Amino acid sequence: MVDVRPARAADLDALVELLRALFAIEEDFSFDGARQRRGLRMLLDSDRACLLVAEGEAAVVGMCSGQLLVSTAEGGLSLLVEDVVVAEQWRGLGVGRLLMEAISSWAVQREATRLQLLADRNNMPALDFYHHLGWQSTQLVCLRASVPSGPAAREK
Repeated sequence: MVDVRPARAADLDALVELLRALFAIEEDFSFDGARQRRGLRMLLDSDRACLLVAEGEAAVVGMCSGQLLVSTAEGGLSLLVEDVVVAEQWRGLGVGRLLMEAISSWAVQREATRLQLLADRNNMPALDFYHHLGWQSTQLVCLRASVPSGPAAREK
C-alpha cells in the first residue's frame, strides 16, 4: 500500500536521494545535494508550491512537485509540474499515477486551468508514462539561460 501526502522537513534526505536518481538520467541537470536540498526547502516554505511524497513500507518511494504560475494564455493559473520520480523498485506499480493524480487535485483546488511539465526528450519511459496518462506533446520548445551573478554582472 502506498500513500501520497505532503512532504515534511523530515523527508528531505529521502527527497534529495530521489533527485540524485532523477538527475542521473536527465542530461540538462547535474546533481548537487546542497543545491537540491535548498530548492526543496523553498518548495516546502512556499504557499504557491506543492511538494508531495509517496510513502510505502514506511519509506519515501516517490515524489512530485508543482508550482503555480500565471498564464496569460489561460488568463489564470497553470501548474508547472517538476521532479516526478519514483524509486526504481517501485516503478510500474501505480505510484507515479497516484502522485500525478494528487498534484492534479492540488492544482484544481487552487483553480489552475492547465498543468504543464518538462521531460527529457530521451527519457522514453517517462514520456510513455505521461502520454499514457493523457498528457499531450506541444509545439513549444524549452529554452533556458543562466542569470548573471556576482559583482561584475551588477556593475553592468
